[in-house]
Amino acid sequence: MSADETLDRAYADHVAALRTAYAKALAAHGFDAVVIHSGSARKRTDFDDQYWPVRPVPHFQHWAALQEPDALLVVRAAGVPTLYRVTHVDFWEHPYAPEREHFFAHFDVRGVASVDAVKGSLPAGRVAFVGDDLARAAQLGLDAVNPAGLVRDLDALRVTKSRYEVLCLIEANRRAARGHDAVLAAFAAGEGVELALHLAYLGATSQDDPETPYKNIVALGSNAATLHHVSYGRRPTEPTRAGAAESLLLDAGATFLGYCSDITRTWVRGRGEAAGVFRGLVDAMERSQRALCDAVRVGDGYEALHDRSHDQLGALLAEAGVVRCSGAEAVAKGITRRFYPHGLGHSLGLQCHDVGCALTKPRGDNPFLRNTSRIAVGQVFTIEPGLYFIDALLRPLREGPDAGLVDWSLVDALTPFGGIRIEDDLFVAGDAPGAVENLTRPVLPVGGGQV
Repeated sequence: MSADETLDRAYADHVAALRTAYAKALAAHGFDAVVIHSGSARKRTDFDDQYWPVRPVPHFQHWAALQEPDALLVVRAAGVPTLYRVTHVDFWEHPYAPEREHFFAHFDVRGVASVDAVKGSLPAGRVAFVGDDLARAAQLGLDAVNPAGLVRDLDALRVTKSRYEVLCLIEANRRAARGHDAVLAAFAAGEGVELALHLAYLGATSQDDPETPYKNIVALGSNAATLHHVSYGRRPTEPTRAGAAESLLLDAGATFLGYCSDITRTWVRGRGEAAGVFRGLVDAMERSQRALCDAVRVGDGYEALHDRSHDQLGALLAEAGVVRCSGAEAVAKGITRRFYPHGLGHSLGLQCHDVGCALTKPRGDNPFLRNTSRIAVGQVFTIEPGLYFIDALLRPLREGPDAGLVDWSLVDALTPFGGIRIEDDLFVAGDAPGAVENLTRPVLPVGGGQV
């Protein structure tokens, strides 16, 4: 069976399961049907006439990999869903053509001249509207807009992934890996312009900015201390011009049929004492990240895994001499949270930070943790521990009563390298030992190091 045939069969099972699940959710909340709107083109600014490409509503993409404005999917409690495609007469621009058309055969597809033309064809009874353009709901005469209970149940359907979704996520990882390989090769060859590295990534993945899951984070040197660095430098960095050692943190993914990958790698080029220490930290973070991936167990709380990542970071900082205390003390005194302020990871799927795994708040000392779920079969999430030298976060520690527990001369030597993050995408395929699949390592085996 070809890869396309495998994907088509998996999609048939996926959409059949969705039909059953939607029927149950509609009945539970007293609806006869739901209208899911793909989204509308949004202006870049109210003072101009330029529009952003449509970013489809994820509930719509859960059914159809279609990036068209004003498409409407009508799902009834029984029967084949109806897909309305509005024929836009527009000689200025066109929406993205679908990469594959496997989903069309599973819908009653109808072309209409406008959204207004759909109103008279809506099912009888109580009909809900799900979408982010509320004006379209009013246009259709629907007042049950994004009903909380129904949306909550539909979101829950996205927490565990079908085989079709996993195949899409695997391909999204493959595409991102091509971009990572291209950027690493350019960096190793001496490229020191962040914008050039970003463009190399887009070229290798054949995806433009609007198609990527998020704005690529391409950070050279100290810019890696900005967790979401997207204001790319246009000129060679000072270390590049001077021929000094320099780091690269690349956090970049790709999409396939709406599904996202999210991968981070950290590298260092050049020699010198500080570069050698930083390289050692990258290697240690690589081992730590792999150990955390191996520690994923069905039934465990994800927050406990996050806590484990702080235990490992404390031990790592102590071994490297960054802190002058035990790893346990570094954790207990909150020192590790000054070097690692974000969460270990997040749910992944149709959204980079997907729904359903952060329904409860994390503890107060983990304010930015985006996954607080109990690990379950079918989940897909990232594992991305980090270590950073962020002046604004370290200053209170430097000026506080525990300042003596840190080797500040070493911190100052490492600060020009910014930081380290290593990230893979994991699928919990089963509850047996070894049943967790790393979707990233088969296509991008190494998490970082020296070039």
